[in-house]
Amino acid sequence: MDVKIKKALISVFYKDGLEPIIQKMYADGVVFYSTGGTRKFIEDMGIPCVAVEDVTGYPSILGGRVKTLHPKVFGGILARQDNIQDMEEMEQYQIPFYDLIVVDLYPFSETVASGASDPDIIEKIDIGGVSLIRAAAKNFRYTSIVANKSDYAYFFEKYSGNSGQISEEVRKELALRAFATTSNYDTEISNWFSGIKNYTLRYGENPHQAGSFSGNLEDIFEKIQGKELSYNNLLDVDSALYLLADFRENEGCTYVIVKHNNACGVATRESALNAWKDALSCDPVSAFGGIIATNKGIDETVATEMDKLFFEVLIAPDFSPKAIEILSAKKNRIILKSKNVHFKSKTLRTVLNGELIQQRDHVLEDRSGMKPVTNTQPTDAQFADMEFAVKLVKNTKSNTIVLAKDRQLLASGTGQTSRVDALHQAIEKANRFGFDLDGAVMASDAFFPFPDCVEIADKAGIKAVVQPGGSIKDQESIDYCNANGMAMVFTGVRHFKH
Repeated sequence: MDVKIKKALISVFYKDGLEPIIQKMYADGVVFYSTGGTRKFIEDMGIPCVAVEDVTGYPSILGGRVKTLHPKVFGGILARQDNIQDMEEMEQYQIPFYDLIVVDLYPFSETVASGASDPDIIEKIDIGGVSLIRAAAKNFRYTSIVANKSDYAYFFEKYSGNSGQISEEVRKELALRAFATTSNYDTEISNWFSGIKNYTLRYGENPHQAGSFSGNLEDIFEKIQGKELSYNNLLDVDSALYLLADFRENEGCTYVIVKHNNACGVATRESALNAWKDALSCDPVSAFGGIIATNKGIDETVATEMDKLFFEVLIAPDFSPKAIEILSAKKNRIILKSKNVHFKSKTLRTVLNGELIQQRDHVLEDRSGMKPVTNTQPTDAQFADMEFAVKLVKNTKSNTIVLAKDRQLLASGTGQTSRVDALHQAIEKANRFGFDLDGAVMASDAFFPFPDCVEIADKAGIKAVVQPGGSIKDQESIDYCNANGMAMVFTGVRHFKH
């Protein structure tokens, strides 16, 4: 059913782009109703406009907080033309029926971003506008709603191309956009009350993509110095800290170096200096321009060594004054003192025309959850390295293989289309950086469908394997290990990360 627009209620904050719409509708005989500044805007165009106050019999009160909240306004928006009682009451109380509502909302997020005071921010919480939008969107069968300046062009195109009439399909699309507008607006307000902020980033993953972050970084970090965190910085920081959270402080000092969301260097040592040096030695090439996180404070000695490397971001729970002096010499370097690092319990990703939501992968296997399945049992040192390696597997893009020894990442194969390719990548990389794989352990994010991976690992010198198990051909991998003196354990936990 098409609805011809005869009466329009217009009350907007942003008037840019509205003039040609009003002129066209006036030429078509549309009667306008409005309030305050919008009414003046229409009348300054030489177009008559009925004041909402003249319809309701009440002036704008409470400093403009109450203007349109009245039955003679909302009755005219919510009335159902096919409902006899509605029509009788409209006539009885002399309520005009509004075919079109053009309303936008006070600039709440812009006011927050401006650094305004709390009272000024609160005054930008729109009440009447949200109510008008929801009412018109609810009654889309009879009323058109334009709730955002970004929809002016869409509405004008449909209006002009259909002789001043709006189809039900278009009215429903406008209602959908309107509810999205109020939903986003309410989220912005809720975020402000809960302390969540909206950060406009320089760009997204690439300069041609816009980017923003909604959260409160000040709750997690104290920023000591450096430029603003970028979209890619934040992704890598999240990856680094989520991996670091699996390493307990009583296990020693752990350093994590992340590049493109994957760890390229990880080591745990009793000495902070040794932890840093060994983490860097895993892959000093990839570490260039990376993100560094540690669970121990940084002193002058470690800072002096770290200063030799170009890196984007450094995160630590504490810094000595001398360490800050050394590390702050490069002004763009982002230095963050971690405070209360915590993560949402669920992750969210947009997919197609919807969203995927899941619990975070919070499972962490230790020796007690590792089931030996071979004749050769892992040594205590191998169990320790397996515990270390599964933490890395859990936080590395699939398909992945992690090689570790003496609580140090030797190499990993990341994001490969086959686990064999991931293993070859890891072995080649470990050899390239001079690591001896004899006695190392191999961890896999998922089971081995064939015994090829354990055979390749064995020939490279690896003698212990940790994997989830669960393949119909598990026994073939077990048999190979038994025949070649390898130890293997099953965890029963897969760690895909896409």
